[in-house]
Amino acid sequence: MFIKQARVTIKNNNLIQNKDRIVIGVSGGPDSLALLFLLQSLKDEMYLTLHVAHLDHMLRKDSYKDAEFVKALAEKLGIPVTCGKINVKKFVINGSFEEAARNARLEFLFTTARKINAKKIALGHNLDDQAETVLMRFLRGSGLFGLGGIIPKRKFADFEIIRPLIEITRAEINKYLQEKNIKPRIDSTNSQDIYFRNKIRNQLLPLLEREYNKNIKEILANTAQSLGADYDCLEEIAEKFIKGKRTRINLKKLGSLHPAIKRLVFRKAISYIKGDTRSISFQHIKEIEDLLSNRPVNSIVDLPKEVSVLKNKHFLVFYSRKNSINT
Repeated sequence: MFIKQARVTIKNNNLIQNKDRIVIGVSGGPDSLALLFLLQSLKDEMYLTLHVAHLDHMLRKDSYKDAEFVKALAEKLGIPVTCGKINVKKFVINGSFEEAARNARLEFLFTTARKINAKKIALGHNLDDQAETVLMRFLRGSGLFGLGGIIPKRKFADFEIIRPLIEITRAEINKYLQEKNIKPRIDSTNSQDIYFRNKIRNQLLPLLEREYNKNIKEILANTAQSLGADYDCLEEIAEKFIKGKRTRINLKKLGSLHPAIKRLVFRKAISYIKGDTRSISFQHIKEIEDLLSNRPVNSIVDLPKEVSVLKNKHFLVFYSRKNSINT
């Protein structure tokens, strides 16, 4: 069942082609091990070149044992491996710990991919992760993009991040590992309610399953898939509008757009300036809308991460406060 479902996900989302070079993010936990063995099983059939990457976040005294475990397993399977380590706690200045860890992990994976000339990075997110993510974003407040959850394939700069296990439950993954007699490393912090995601996983989702709907994880995952497709459609329209004029947008043309497309145009312009739209809330988007509709010419809205928006006579101009602009 595990392999069959993974193959369906790979085919339906066009995740892997013959002769692909793929970096596999392997923590040593159940999900990443299942992903490793899945891709190993496809290696000869699809002529894949695989490379394991493991980053030690140095959060536990014995975390180095995870790296030793992953390295030994990769060598046993005949797959090259790159291990690194970083003290993530030292990099948390502003923002969340989870974001700092995520950024460090992605940068490590991108660096590894560049070294081996790989264009794809495989991660072990599963259906349970999807449900947790949607619920987290709903509780924090999110638009269509956030509620679209974790999509199977996403472009990051020159790379594609693929998630072949995104439609497979954590229970199915554990069953697969047990059947193959594979014993993963278990991160003890996953059972501790010290992070928001852990509280969702250990407290809220079990309550919703028990008291409201036993299929809540599948429902949340299906909702994410549906909203993700809707978002992709709207994003395509917004991309066509903003193409060639990413940070200097004609006010008259902007005024004719549907509010949903207009908000996506704002987000794309912001992303072009700062690389992403993290830390940009719905309230920030509402401020830009107010700037557009109600404030006088030469008014400015300042956003997080040194991004500002200026309304001049003919254009809405997005710019970095670190740089001067020609209005």
